[in-house]
Amino acid sequence: MYDPSAPPKDDFSDVEHIKYNSNFLRGTLEEGMADRITGAVASDDTQLTKFHGTYQQDDRDLRKERRKQKLEPLYSFMIRVRVPSGTCTADQWLKMDELSHSHANGTLKLTTRQAFQFHGVFKDKLKGTMQGIADGLMDSIAACGDVNRNVMATAVPEQSAVAEEVLEWGRMISDHLTPRTTAYHELWLNGKKVDSSKPDEEPIYGKSYLPRKFKIAMAIPPRNDVDVYTQDLGFVAIEKDGKLQGFNVTVGGGMGMTHSVPETYPRLADELGFCKPDQCVAVSEAVVTVQRDFGNRVNRKNARLKYTIDREGHGLEWFRDQVQARLDFKLGKPKKAAFETNGDAFGWTEGVDGNWYYCLFIEGGRVKDTEDFPMMTGLREIAKIHKGDFRLTGNQNVVIGKISKSAKPKIQKLLKEYKLEGSNFQTGLRLNSIACVALGTCTLAMAEAERYLPSLLDQLDTVMRDAGLEDDPIIIRMTGCPNGCGRPYLGEIGFVGKSLGRYNMYLGASFAGDRLNKLYKENLNEEQILAELTPMIGDYAKNRKKGERFGDFVIRQGVIKATIHGMDFHS
Repeated sequence: MYDPSAPPKDDFSDVEHIKYNSNFLRGTLEEGMADRITGAVASDDTQLTKFHGTYQQDDRDLRKERRKQKLEPLYSFMIRVRVPSGTCTADQWLKMDELSHSHANGTLKLTTRQAFQFHGVFKDKLKGTMQGIADGLMDSIAACGDVNRNVMATAVPEQSAVAEEVLEWGRMISDHLTPRTTAYHELWLNGKKVDSSKPDEEPIYGKSYLPRKFKIAMAIPPRNDVDVYTQDLGFVAIEKDGKLQGFNVTVGGGMGMTHSVPETYPRLADELGFCKPDQCVAVSEAVVTVQRDFGNRVNRKNARLKYTIDREGHGLEWFRDQVQARLDFKLGKPKKAAFETNGDAFGWTEGVDGNWYYCLFIEGGRVKDTEDFPMMTGLREIAKIHKGDFRLTGNQNVVIGKISKSAKPKIQKLLKEYKLEGSNFQTGLRLNSIACVALGTCTLAMAEAERYLPSLLDQLDTVMRDAGLEDDPIIIRMTGCPNGCGRPYLGEIGFVGKSLGRYNMYLGASFAGDRLNKLYKENLNEEQILAELTPMIGDYAKNRKKGERFGDFVIRQGVIKATIHGMDFHS
C-alpha cells in the first residue's frame, strides 16, 4: 500500500516526482510568471498549473507560420473555473462574461463538467484573470490535476423536491475534497502564509496527491444529465415522499482510453452500496483515499480508479472492503433506481418549488455573439435583471434557474428579443450533441470536434428529415482524441478523432447513459460517415419498435454487439 507521505519510488512516473518535489504545487511557478521573455512556463510547471485550474496551450493553427518566422508557438492558457454542483449566481455569470472579454478571447466555454472555461489567456493576464475570478467569489483550484475535480449535480429539478438538498451535498463534498495547500492564494491572489515555519499539509491527498484525476457527480433519477456512471464516484439520489432517503453509491466509471492500447478502456461504474445523506462526505473521502493508496503511480494510462478496481487480485468486493474499513458505519444495499434519459429538459419547466426554469441549447457549449445571433449579449442582459441562478448542465447547456412567477414575463421578453427562445427549435439530433474543444488549441487533439460537428450535423439533419425523424432525439458526441472529455463512449453515435478529418465511429450506447457503445468502423472521413449512417437511419425509421431508441435498435439489428462491461469494450 502506498504511503502518501513517502517519496515516490524510482519506477513511479515523472509526474509523481514533479508533484512530490513541488512544495505543495508551487514549483517554480512564481519565477515562471515573472519571466516575460517567453509566453510559456517551465515544462515541469505545466503539470502543476493544472492543479491551479489552468493548462498551457498554443494556437495550433499558427504553428507552421510561426515556425517559419522563427518565433516560439503562440502560447496562451485555458482556465477552468469550478462551479460546484453546476450552479452560480447571476452576478457570477456577469463576472465570467466580463473576464472573457477583458482577459480572454471574448467567448465562454461551458464544459461537460458544469464548469466555465476561458480560452486564449496570455501569461501576462493569467494572474489578473485568477484575481478577477476570486472577485466573483469563485476559484479554479482543483478544476484540473490529480485531485477531485468539479463536483457535478443534476441541473433541472422539475420532478424532484430534493434537488436543492442534493446540490448542497455536492457543494459540501467539493469543499471537503479541495486541496488544503495555500499555494493557490499565494501565487495568484497575493496571499501570505500565516506561519512560514509551519509546512503545508494535505490530510486527504498527501504530498503527491492522487495518481490521476478524480470525478464525482450527484444524479437525481429519472434524469441522468450528469452521466453518473462515467464518474469515479457517483451518488444517485433516492427520494421517497419528497424526502431524500440517501444515495446509491457507484464507483469505477471513467471515459478515457488510448488508441491501439487495449489495456485502456472506458468503463461504467458499479454499485458499491447505499449511504444516508449525512454520510456522503465521509464516503467520498474513503473512496478517494483508497484510490490514493492503491492507484497505479507507475503508468498514468492505467491510473484511474476503474483500473484500480479491475486490477488482478482486486475487484469490486475487495474495493468495498477497503472503503468499509475506513468508515465508522456500514454501507447498506443499493436501492431501486432507474434513469430514463441523460439529456436536458429544454425550454420552460416548472419546478416543484414553484419557480420556473428555462434550459437554453448552447451548441458545443460555446457562449458567443454572432452577427445574426446575439446569444452572449442576451444572456448578459438577462443576468442584469435576474434574481435567481444560472445552472450549467453536463451537456454544455445552461439553465436560467429559480425564476419567480412574477419575473417570468420579463425573462421571456428578453429571451425573445435576443432570439434565445427560438434557439431551442433544433432537431432532436442537434439538441443531444456534445463536442469537446479539440483543435485548434487542445494539445491532445488529433482531429476537429467543436468546430466541425455543427457542419456534420447539418448534413445528418437532412438525413434525419428525409427519414421523418427530425424531432427524434439521438445522442451524438464527438471528441478530437480518445481521452473522452465529451464522453463519446456514451453516444448512441460517437465519433473519436483519429487524424485530421478522420474518426472512429462507435454505436450502441443507451439513451439513459447506462450502457457503453462499441467501435463500429475506424478511420472514416465525412463521405464514409454519411454513407454508413444514411441507410442505418433509414432502417431505424422503418423498422424500429415503438419507443425503441437508436442505440438499442442497432444492437437488436445486429449492427453492433452490446458492451456489457468496460473490459468487454474492445471485443
